[in-house]
Amino acid sequence: MAAGGAHIVVFGNEKGGSGKTTAAMHVAVALARLGKRVAAIDVDSRQKSFSRDLENRAGWAERAGAELPMPESFHVARSAAKSLDAAAEEESTRLDELLAETQGYDFVVIDTPGSDTLLSRRAHAAADTLVTPLNDSFVDFDLLARVDPVSFEIKGPSLYADFVWDCRKKRLLARKPPIDWVVMRNRIASTEARNKRRLAIALDTLAERIGFRVAPGFGERVIFRELFPMGLTMLDLPQSKLEISLSMSHVAARQEVRELMLTLKLPNVGNKAGSV
Repeated sequence: MAAGGAHIVVFGNEKGGSGKTTAAMHVAVALARLGKRVAAIDVDSRQKSFSRDLENRAGWAERAGAELPMPESFHVARSAAKSLDAAAEEESTRLDELLAETQGYDFVVIDTPGSDTLLSRRAHAAADTLVTPLNDSFVDFDLLARVDPVSFEIKGPSLYADFVWDCRKKRLLARKPPIDWVVMRNRIASTEARNKRRLAIALDTLAERIGFRVAPGFGERVIFRELFPMGLTMLDLPQSKLEISLSMSHVAARQEVRELMLTLKLPNVGNKAGSV
């Protein structure tokens, strides 16, 4: 267990479809493979993709007779309160209770919904490490910052950057250590392109201005989506009862996961992250 309680890793982005659940699942499983006690909390009470991924994993392990490292699954139950304000407060209280309940773990990995809600803000403010998967396009970058359409110079922070700043302030007011914010480039195209270079420059510039680190993310690979029904990650392959042969693309994808783990610099993990 980390000194002072579990280290909380939150995957957040106000935009849906950025790959939060896939990244959260891979990090949670990687930590479990390293022998860490991992609690996985699904804060998206409507879609519950993180919960379903973990359910699929347990089901595959049972059917295939496979020994798979298993994070322990928790989720914030959806409130039945008729008042939206009352429901939001009730769900936030449930998250606080889960965070207190899981302090005996080494790590707590939280997957958040792609929306600005009280519950999502409460989860973000609890983060020791915040990971923001970002699809490799200026459409997604627009939630972090606005850019000049001609020069591509950054004009100022945008919606999600302001959202994170508010969460950081709440954490500082609570006298907690600052959030280590990591922006993870996701679905990166394999071919070099002008847009790809421009986005890399914009991210590096913005990182210095508002204080986050840029992490190498996952390439655009179908395999990440194909593994969801089994609840498997790239780190679990090969599986004897799964008709997927390892290719060079799969080996590259596994290395991407390892590089992400190394970049996160999670406590008491160190260089072991490169061997998951």
